[in-house]
Amino acid sequence: MRRLVPLVLLVFAAAAIVATAISVAAPTARSGGGGPGVGAGGRAFAVQCNFSHRNTDDLIVFPAQAGRSHDHTYFGNKTTNASSTLESLRAARATTCVVRGDTAAYWVPTLFSNGQPVAPRGATVYYRRRTTQRVQAFPQGFRMIAGTSTATAAQPLQVTSWNCRSFFMRTEQTSAIPACATGGRAVLNLHVNFPNCWDGTSLDSADHKSHLAYSVQGHCPATHPVAVPAISLIAHYTPVNPATAELASRGQLSGHGDFVNAWDQQRLERLVDRYLNRNRRR
Repeated sequence: MRRLVPLVLLVFAAAAIVATAISVAAPTARSGGGGPGVGAGGRAFAVQCNFSHRNTDDLIVFPAQAGRSHDHTYFGNKTTNASSTLESLRAARATTCVVRGDTAAYWVPTLFSNGQPVAPRGATVYYRRRTTQRVQAFPQGFRMIAGTSTATAAQPLQVTSWNCRSFFMRTEQTSAIPACATGGRAVLNLHVNFPNCWDGTSLDSADHKSHLAYSVQGHCPATHPVAVPAISLIAHYTPVNPATAELASRGQLSGHGDFVNAWDQQRLERLVDRYLNRNRRR
């Protein structure tokens, strides 16, 4: 048994290393008749981001209206608030993400337990290719929302879900917060999967969704012909009691996420070309 210990420790250490910009395996989302989580390719890179801050702003839905929204939890750019602009986000150059150049803004509704906000352990942001066609990096200032903040019924699991994970196991994804094991390295995850097909012209839209669509069986629809990275934003928390937990957007079914591209654009384009377009299926 002693000879196995170094190997176990090595595997554990490898699993704990922060994913900065590395090729990773194809996504494990459910397969089916199309929609998010279904596609071709399997190329990806990941960025690890620490928790940054909280506020009741929403730069996308309520720009320049501080305090207008429900409570949000932010990752990435440390300065994100209702008054942020592409210029201010880029000028700040302050980020909790470990990849140099990722000053994008990522946020989700704050998780509350027993009425108190839960500070996340961090977030992992995957940039994946889910199409057979070449992927184009998001243009600067690009904005999008995935999931529905007003949902009172279960949303598609391919869009948003919860699950538990530890070093030894991972539970199935569910619409509501599951009861995770406690202690040790157990983690509660909130998953938000963004659409990956763009209309090619609009940086945003009135509902912050219509300029995008999800690919179907590896192809973008004619209305949204430009393939962009499929972002999966996964927020990690210490497990909570489901009976006393809810999102700031009400209940447990209203999971959603927001993204504003304020990357160093050249850095983002290099990563997309290197990891998403390399060995592209034709």
